[in-house]
Amino acid sequence: MSTLTIRLPEDKHARLKSLAKQRHMSVNKLMEEVSTIVLTEFDAEMRFRARAAKGNPKEGLKLLDKLDDGS
Repeated sequence: MSTLTIRLPEDKHARLKSLAKQRHMSVNKLMEEVSTIVLTEFDAEMRFRARAAKGNPKEGLKLLDKLDDGS
């Protein structure tokens, strides 16, 4: 496992400590969970962009029109 040192304003650090305490976890565990969420969102966006790059805009618009029509 790696160690990462980050610099945060004191007030933000205090808020993170408070949040971690409220969730009954360490700040370390909280940051691990936050990083997992951010990386998951990033991966989903990259998959979407890759699929969109392969797609056909005209076919995509036809599908959206079907949704608008309720078909």
